[in-house]
Amino acid sequence: MKSETQKTLPFYQLCAPICALVLTAGLAACSTSGGTVDTNSPRAKATAEADKRLTASQLRAFCPPVTIREGTSVINNYGKTTDKNPANLIYQASMSDETRSCNSDDTTMTMTVAVSGKLVPGAKFAPGTVTVPIRVAVIQGSDVLYSKLHKQAISANDSGAATQFIFNDSNVSFPKPTAQNIQVFVGFDEGPENAGSKAKKKN
Repeated sequence: MKSETQKTLPFYQLCAPICALVLTAGLAACSTSGGTVDTNSPRAKATAEADKRLTASQLRAFCPPVTIREGTSVINNYGKTTDKNPANLIYQASMSDETRSCNSDDTTMTMTVAVSGKLVPGAKFAPGTVTVPIRVAVIQGSDVLYSKLHKQAISANDSGAATQFIFNDSNVSFPKPTAQNIQVFVGFDEGPENAGSKAKKKN
């Protein structure tokens, strides 16, 4: 027989901690429940203004990517012959990596566009200086903002080994964009110097 009688707590004392927990959860739910957001409230206006500043900051930091245009990364030179036989190949030039940097003021963006490439001598190659045509073009929608054909000189004095080269255009200039919709292309171009140029559409 127990020396002390076990006491039973009243129901309201047992219930108190559980009720308090339920009440706290209910208040938390009420404080996070949905409702109509007042777009004219100081908090909503501050958020909208912060979003605008973020967008402007992103645009100021925008530097259009450079892409080696599809189908223009390799050029084969066979001289004046129309026989594209490997035995008639003078050289093959290719480009593989590109980079860029940007500077802008209130009205103009200026880019430096660079690519690395390689010239591989062919069966008919003679050591010396080789000139390859490289075009840089800046496109916005259907408008050509910049297009220039460069003559890249490559000094290749070893007919038995490939020669590395770096192409650089530091004067790619066009109106400062107001949206991130600019495309910059680079590639070999054996066409006429003004190929790809197009008058900018009038608004």
